[in-house]
Amino acid sequence: MSTTTYFPTSNVVAHAWKGVVAGVGGGIVFGVLMAMMGMLTMVAGLVGSSSAGVGALVHLVISAGIGLVLGVLAGSFADRIGPVLGAGLVYGMIWWVLGPLVLMPAMLGMPLFAVDQAAMMSLVGHTIYGVVTAAVLYALSRCPA
Repeated sequence: MSTTTYFPTSNVVAHAWKGVVAGVGGGIVFGVLMAMMGMLTMVAGLVGSSSAGVGALVHLVISAGIGLVLGVLAGSFADRIGPVLGAGLVYGMIWWVLGPLVLMPAMLGMPLFAVDQAAMMSLVGHTIYGVVTAAVLYALSRCPA
């Protein structure tokens, strides 16, 4: 007879932390792309700065938070590559709508749902973020807890 007690919330916490790490991993990849496109200063504007370094830090904090949510939502199937990558792709697309099309423009006093060439490049970046974050989440789910 086992003396181990099972606490379901401990799985949620483990999934959340793996999501944070995965989100930072995806955020680093996406952040490099954003730096190449000169978009980090716009992210810095969310906190009243115009520094690319501040923008990178803000971006990574946001990436960690978004990764946390993906970890909680997808943690139960993160050990299956197809489903978790599909979830990451869709999740990145959802955040493309929420982030650069709604929340960021609203916070910066810009028009909402402005889909132009920069927005389409952002869609590519957000889907890459989602897939990379999901891939890191998958890798972390394969590690012993």
